[in-house]
Amino acid sequence: METPAIAAVKTWRPDLRISVLAEPRFASVLEDNPNITEIISSGGLGATSLELRRRKFSVVFNQHGGPRSAMLTGASGSPWRVGWKGYQYSFLYNVQVPDAEEFYSRSAVHTIEHRISQFYWTGLPRGPIPQTQIFPQIDAQQLISQKLAYRGISRGEGYAVLQPGARLSGMRWPVSDFVEIARWLKTTRGIASVVNCGAQDGEVASQIRDQMRNCAMIADQMNIRELVALISGARLFVGNDSGPAHIASALQRPTVVIFGRTDPAQWRPLHLESRVVSTGAEFSHPRGDKAILSGQPRSISSISLDEVREACVQVLGPEL
Repeated sequence: METPAIAAVKTWRPDLRISVLAEPRFASVLEDNPNITEIISSGGLGATSLELRRRKFSVVFNQHGGPRSAMLTGASGSPWRVGWKGYQYSFLYNVQVPDAEEFYSRSAVHTIEHRISQFYWTGLPRGPIPQTQIFPQIDAQQLISQKLAYRGISRGEGYAVLQPGARLSGMRWPVSDFVEIARWLKTTRGIASVVNCGAQDGEVASQIRDQMRNCAMIADQMNIRELVALISGARLFVGNDSGPAHIASALQRPTVVIFGRTDPAQWRPLHLESRVVSTGAEFSHPRGDKAILSGQPRSISSISLDEVREACVQVLGPEL
């Protein structure tokens, strides 16, 4: 979600050196991004603060907004420290950006719009927002191709990636419905399915493996580089609102995302080859990066197979 703002700034000012501070486990999402000069690994608060101060950045933008990132922004010693006003420790910023309601005159904004508002406020001309971008690594793609070939799946023939897991139970479409999607894709389209079942899916991992082992390949746990490589070769991604869904969108893959207790207005994929299936939940937005569920006419489990299949048809095209 950070890459559109970075691309917009770099396009406007190609002369700028743009450094991104990221946690090591997420840094691979930004590998080989041509708009980024360097990725700085975030470590302990003290060591990271000293590293930022040593580099003497002309300006620091806190795109996260949390207390730790605010403290790092303040500790950077930059003459211009940019963050949203009214957030925790906002006194550490000497450039305070209005939040979404004030800036856009509407409370419900996409997280990409929310992030880029800091750059609009400080001089970036408004214009079309670039797409999210991720750049798969060749070595990771080769490794994934080998793993798929071992299971009889060719990257050239294409496959679907299914994501039955999600952070909260109210965000998970039933595993049994993902089973039916895998069977439907194989029967009607000849598309094999690969299921991403990561360490964060521990609560439902055994259920996924038990129910889906006979209709899909259950991928071994992967790091982010491998997951990016896997999704980059997919003909289709179908999953709950989750990190892998954002990766699929950034890779411009045909994507269907199922929303339960999170707000599509904030988190939906923005590229054209994507569809959202939601419960019709309603949200209030106390600030640009927050949404509070205020009403949900049905649970995520009540989303029908027909709704998700229709969304898949819309991004895949009609059967031949």
